[in-house]
Amino acid sequence: MLDKICTFLTNQIRKEMPEIDDERAEVINYGLQNIMGEIPKIFIMLILSYILGIFWLSLFTFVSLLPYKGASGGVHLKTHIGCILFTNAFYCIIPFVSQYFIIPQLMKYILILFIWVFGMFMIKLYAPADTENVPILSKKDRRKKQIVSYITYTIGLLVALIIPNETISNILILSNFIQTLTITKFVYRLTNNKYGYEVYGDASTETV
Repeated sequence: MLDKICTFLTNQIRKEMPEIDDERAEVINYGLQNIMGEIPKIFIMLILSYILGIFWLSLFTFVSLLPYKGASGGVHLKTHIGCILFTNAFYCIIPFVSQYFIIPQLMKYILILFIWVFGMFMIKLYAPADTENVPILSKKDRRKKQIVSYITYTIGLLVALIIPNETISNILILSNFIQTLTITKFVYRLTNNKYGYEVYGDASTETV
């Protein structure tokens, strides 16, 4: 149903803008699917988090991770059901379990340092982790997103290190670490995803 709606909207846009070719139409269609697919996922996530009594924690997890997630990219599951399940698991399980454990301060320093080093390495290798449907081939755009990934990832872990609220600290540690995993080649293979820049060419050859 969602595919049909997005195809209809794309065709209407092409009628109004005849200069849009097939390639651009595919990008528009994919963008519409993402937008229309995200709205119900977010609503379901917020409703479930409310039922679990973690509404504000889930909302914080979503908002705090948005800059890093938006810059670093990551895998996209092949079905809308899969996306809904993953989104709800990510934004509900992380804040839920984060309420029930405390990391000793020294161990937290070591853990955050390890996660930060791991993340910097993964960002260097893979960020921005695009997909074959929406590749990022501009060298300038890739570099900009990679820099933003470095900054937002580091800020998230620094806040986790200094904030006195243990639950918020745990959320920041877990969410940033798991988001980093979603950009790795292992998870891309596991979910049958392909990096867009690998499919359409090495972005390092681009100058703009």
